[in-house]
Amino acid sequence: MAADGHPADRGDGTVSGDGTVSGREGAAALRVFLADDERMVRTALRAILGAEADMEVVGEAATGARAVPLIRELRPDIVLMDVRMPEIDGIRATEQVLAGMPEPPRIIVVTTFENDAYVYDALRAGASGFLLKRCGAEELVQAVRMVARSDSLLFPAAVRALAARHAGERAAGEAARALGARLSERERAVLRQMTAGLTNAEIADRLGVGPATVKTHVAGVLAKLGVRDRTQAVIAAYECGFVRPG
Repeated sequence: MAADGHPADRGDGTVSGDGTVSGREGAAALRVFLADDERMVRTALRAILGAEADMEVVGEAATGARAVPLIRELRPDIVLMDVRMPEIDGIRATEQVLAGMPEPPRIIVVTTFENDAYVYDALRAGASGFLLKRCGAEELVQAVRMVARSDSLLFPAAVRALAARHAGERAAGEAARALGARLSERERAVLRQMTAGLTNAEIADRLGVGPATVKTHVAGVLAKLGVRDRTQAVIAAYECGFVRPG
């Protein structure tokens, strides 16, 4: 056993935690799981996140095949998922996690190149955002907190660029009208602001309504589009042509 009461690294690339931990002022800490085939990367991520009072790394795995059952067992809040891993890559692992859990974690895919087609496929599979492996410690910590809050897009310009690049050619006017018809006028306005990467507070300021009203409309958009977060709503908006590239 490790000194902190958690099981020690078993040497096979997996470490499991023991449940709920406390963060600042007794609040539940964010439970984070690491999936990456490079031990040095996992060690660095664990050190950075473990130094934060409001975060706890509860487990890790070196392959997608090992990550999926561990994530289901440990039920973390956030998963940092390497997009390219042996046996099962990050895309398939993301699909399996999201399909097999009633309240799945939010997944951030970790990649070397932001314009990689794998990244877009992972976002389409349900990932809430992505991080570059070369990002700094502060950027990593902020990204985890932002995705946990889920009130804005992680790196909105990059997400929009990916969506425009990969979905632009498939956009269809009829599909855009069908999507728009499912939303109220205010929900359509909110979705357009979401695709621009605005937070709830920024949308409220731009539309002249209260943040609580925006939160209600965002929930309505997600429910009517059948998606679980803002990233998936943005991708849906681009893929059907509701929002046009450029």
